[in-house]
Amino acid sequence: MNALPSSVDIAIIGAGAAGLGAAQALTGSGLSVIVLEARNRLGGRAWTVQASPDVTFDVGCGWLHSADKNSFVPIARQLGFEVNKDLPPWRERAFGNAFPQGERDAFMRAMDAFYERLWRAAQKGKDEPASLSLEPGNRWNHMIDAVSTYVNGCELKDMSTLDWDAYEDSELNWRVRRGYGALIAAYGANHPVALDCNVTLVDHAGKRVRIETSRGTLTADKVIITVPTNLIADEAIRFSPPLPAKVDAARGLPLGVDDKVALALEDAEAFPKEGNLRGATMRTEMGTYHIRPFGRPCIEGFFGGSFARALEDAGKGAIAAQSIDEIAGFLGNDIRRKLKPLYESRWAHDPFARGSYSHALPGHAGDRAALATPVNGRLFFAGEATSTNFFTTAHGARDSGERAAREALGTAAKP
Repeated sequence: MNALPSSVDIAIIGAGAAGLGAAQALTGSGLSVIVLEARNRLGGRAWTVQASPDVTFDVGCGWLHSADKNSFVPIARQLGFEVNKDLPPWRERAFGNAFPQGERDAFMRAMDAFYERLWRAAQKGKDEPASLSLEPGNRWNHMIDAVSTYVNGCELKDMSTLDWDAYEDSELNWRVRRGYGALIAAYGANHPVALDCNVTLVDHAGKRVRIETSRGTLTADKVIITVPTNLIADEAIRFSPPLPAKVDAARGLPLGVDDKVALALEDAEAFPKEGNLRGATMRTEMGTYHIRPFGRPCIEGFFGGSFARALEDAGKGAIAAQSIDEIAGFLGNDIRRKLKPLYESRWAHDPFARGSYSHALPGHAGDRAALATPVNGRLFFAGEATSTNFFTTAHGARDSGERAAREALGTAAKP
């Protein structure tokens, strides 16, 4: 653990992908820099754990989305992390009879038609709820909404149509065999970071910015804030003088909820590698499952939106229990004895995240740019929520940290 200095040129709040991206961009600047991290580890919402001797599990982000434009792809190669380019399982490799191919094809046609209507609505320039693009009475609407909870962390009624349209998706999705969280931790390993250092106040009233933390107080010429929007919206970190425009922008960009669970799978060889399992449940409250990722003896489950939040509220183990019940409903009760909970995320209950990643509420697509705007040449804002085209992603966060660092280097503080 690095000692907390009393004074630095630039302080960075948060050692997730954004904070580490900012620190990397400041390397070689000749300025003194410290990254202040409330957790006892690097990575923020990117976190890889060894769930069992045979199962490496990304508790947070796991896919290199828009991989051909993802800045972590060359970083992975530079750091010696193997990048896996196999196609993701969610459109192919269905397993079991819970979702027959004919029904699956009908669902995909309905979802593609929904996306076409959503795109057309966005071209009209109205920042309306994405749910308005659902076809009234379509039998697949609840499952389309379920997909939104996996992708956006929220139901379509809470999703801005213009924000959805702004996201740049090349539809190329790769993975890191050793774990995305492990990659990001390695990326930040050589930067000066003070762990277990929870920032509670950023006082920018004086000539220098004063930062109060759980490990003491320090001052800085400039500060880069990279924390999740929910911490700003809830004023877990306070600003003095207050910054109501930033709080309002953060409230327009709340963190939705996506949770994952890893289940050990006995007799795994009897199941296909990289299989996809879900049912034609005709409801939004459902999980989706990835069988034997990388050939490992496990099943990963994924839940999103208000259903994931409700499962978290039900207590530890509820996500794993729901997964096992649902999988047994798809594959038969005998599967229960082959499944054992290994690890589950609970991001909404994580005090330093309070959610998974941001979505713009209807009418608030412009809040990303508002949140990213510097304050008086001394406070700079980064994080996935400030990315205008790669929000919700780790590389969008990293790139935003680099952008904030460039702003800090190029902007003189007001006297």
